Amino acid sequence: MDIERSPLARPFPDAPHIAGVIPRVTRAGYKDWGRCDLTYIELSEDTSVAGVFTRNVCCSSEVELGRQNVKTGNARALVVNAGNSNAFTGYRGREAVEQIMAQVAEHLGCAPEDVFVSSTGVIGVPLPKDKAREGVANAFTAPECSWEDAANAIGTTDTFTKGAVASAMIGDTKVNLVGIIKGSGMIAPDMATMLGYIFTDAAVDSVFLQDLLTASSDASFNCITVDSDTSTSDTVLAFATGKAGNTPLRSFDDAGADAFAAALNDVCRQLSHLVVRDGEGAQKFIAVSVSGAVSNESARRVGLAIANSPLVKTAIAGEDANWGRVVMAVGKAGEPADRDKLSIGFGGVWAAREGLPLANYDETPVAEHLRGKDISIEVDLGLGDGQATVWTCDLTHGYISINADYRS
Repeated sequence: MDIERSPLARPFPDAPHIAGVIPRVTRAGYKDWGRCDLTYIELSEDTSVAGVFTRNVCCSSEVELGRQNVKTGNARALVVNAGNSNAFTGYRGREAVEQIMAQVAEHLGCAPEDVFVSSTGVIGVPLPKDKAREGVANAFTAPECSWEDAANAIGTTDTFTKGAVASAMIGDTKVNLVGIIKGSGMIAPDMATMLGYIFTDAAVDSVFLQDLLTASSDASFNCITVDSDTSTSDTVLAFATGKAGNTPLRSFDDAGADAFAAALNDVCRQLSHLVVRDGEGAQKFIAVSVSGAVSNESARRVGLAIANSPLVKTAIAGEDANWGRVVMAVGKAGEPADRDKLSIGFGGVWAAREGLPLANYDETPVAEHLRGKDISIEVDLGLGDGQATVWTCDLTHGYISINADYRS
């Protein structure tokens, strides 16, 4: 199946080398697509790790084992398989993951629990252990690759490779962060809605890194949606090698902790937006900003009700300023709202204020805004100080075409 590059695509950034991280790719042949589909990333000793995972109860063995392994706080390697999610595959799927972990652990002389595995692709087909074994063995001797090659190898229906970079000063030491991610469909905010990996040369205690990643995820990955579906394999992992040589960060009391947290937030925000920009069939990137809610969480839920509405998403696809569909979505969100205090706008132009359409409303600038690629919807509930922004894309026939042919 040939998929056209998203018109919302962004170029892959100039990503720096991260000391203590060696990425390699190879072809295991999980699908007949003529490209590398196994990513192996070796990490130096004393690398700390944090992770957030899907809440889908039909999750893969990779997710189950990842949840257990991340509690140790240590990591030596990451293996990502593309083309087969290895989810809903019972004991055979778990055996395949444990085989990979043991194979890498023997190669590196580390504990199997220090090896993290992710898989993405078709559900219900056990990961072929013979292909996995051969692919991992080939990865050990493959040349070091670029971050863009690593990002490309983890994709499935992605139409462009996705990466993000940031840096921060910890005292007199500059630390770098690089993130790669895959995701295009089956995206909904229930942590993490994709496979994403962040690498830094900063020294960060694993417990503090976990706190930072959880907070960053709540403000980024948990605020995006493409189609309201939560995957069985979704994972975001952060690895800190400590090779920059800074004094290890253990809490916000440490100098430079705020700067590092801001850089991590930046990377997560960039990556989450890239996933939405590659939403299956997407033609428009949509930011839904909700203010005046009774709480920030209530604002987020209202925003997601709007962002997940097929009627709203198809209206944006058709460049139709149908603000009545936004009213509908607010009303069905199950959150406090008052029809007579509700205000709705597009692109900074209010169409309705405090429950009434504006008498002098001119749809011309709104129509012009909707013809663009980056769309904003503003909602003011008029009830309190709660606010949130969530991001989504429009819903087009391309989404149907991609998913109708997904297994072919």
